[in-house]
Amino acid sequence: MKILVSGSHGLVGKALISSLGEEHEVFRLVRSSAGAGEIEWHPNNDQIDADKLEGFDAVINFAGENIAAGRWTDEQKRKIHNSRVNGTHLLSEAISKLGRPPKVFLCASATGIYGDRGDETLDEQSDSGGGFLAGVCREWEQATEPAAAAGMRTVNLRFGPILAREGGMLAKLLTPFKMGMGGKVGSGKQYISWVAIDDVVNAIKLALTDESIRGPLNIVSPNPVTNEEFTKTLGHVLSRPTALAMPAFAVRLAFGEMADEMLLTSQRVTPKRLTDAGFEFEYPELEGAFRKYLA
Repeated sequence: MKILVSGSHGLVGKALISSLGEEHEVFRLVRSSAGAGEIEWHPNNDQIDADKLEGFDAVINFAGENIAAGRWTDEQKRKIHNSRVNGTHLLSEAISKLGRPPKVFLCASATGIYGDRGDETLDEQSDSGGGFLAGVCREWEQATEPAAAAGMRTVNLRFGPILAREGGMLAKLLTPFKMGMGGKVGSGKQYISWVAIDDVVNAIKLALTDESIRGPLNIVSPNPVTNEEFTKTLGHVLSRPTALAMPAFAVRLAFGEMADEMLLTSQRVTPKRLTDAGFEFEYPELEGAFRKYLA
């Protein structure tokens, strides 16, 4: 396949391109000066050279501002929203008008679309929730509609928190946990619908080729855990204590609005459509994933 990838320098983009290897012809959609195998675009300025998008079999969009880069000021929230919604709409519109559009358009989304749902079990048919991130995800997915309306098989990849050696939430947690300063956040009862990066890559590759997959696709482990379970398992694998709990008020003081949307929120999400498609997880259990990426 001839595949175009935006957000190729992010955690998922790099892992996917590395896995695709020489089996496919991969091009990158980039914002800097384009070199060999690269196509330039400027989503903030609504600019893309549509002529160079002709001839691709698949387009994959991972572009978006890091939601955990800093406190959510009004400006940072604007960047988080616009980098996802505006860029996706620009790309979706451009490929929908091609003479030979791609057969499949995969676009990142997130389990944040479900909002804070306690211990309710959620799948792709569940309603979206409330809050800033849920609103961003709804608009993000809606921005893919021009591609779907043009007849492209369109998949919204709803990622949960991703475990990887190279970055993501695990990299942020390692230092305090290795120092014996890890502990549950808030009540510890909130669910985390985590997923291993290897399973993320394999799920995306399945979505590229399985024509039965379209619309929302939860990319999460089949075994979500509570924050307390997550904390204890990480401490066990690292052989470190996990007694320093961080109360909810302290989390809110430290992180502001982000605390309630990312650290204290509970999402018990299941990968129903992946399971129905016969997908087999390499790392269905949390301890096995930790041991893989912390070896």
